[in-house]
Amino acid sequence: MKLNHPLNKGSRGTKFEKKVWNYLITIKKGSIKTYKQVAIAINRPNAARAVANAVGKNPLAPKIPCHRVIRSDGSIGGYSGKGGIKTKKKLLKKEGIIV
Repeated sequence: MKLNHPLNKGSRGTKFEKKVWNYLITIKKGSIKTYKQVAIAINRPNAARAVANAVGKNPLAPKIPCHRVIRSDGSIGGYSGKGGIKTKKKLLKKEGIIV
């Protein structure tokens, strides 16, 4: 982990949650992934629900861009950051993603 990495600033979470959050940082601006795709990417292909729970506990939204993760059915899912789903839609729209 890099020294200026957002998770180095005293974030609390389980090993699994931090693994998910670290992956979220790699999702490029203007891109989206599903919870299932994140689970596969972290080598936990059957853990989509656990990934969704970890994403929901993200302590540094939107710095850790959990707004870039949606449901497999294409629906937006939740957003635990300030402003909830309204903010998630706004952030995605700002990145050129129409939801």
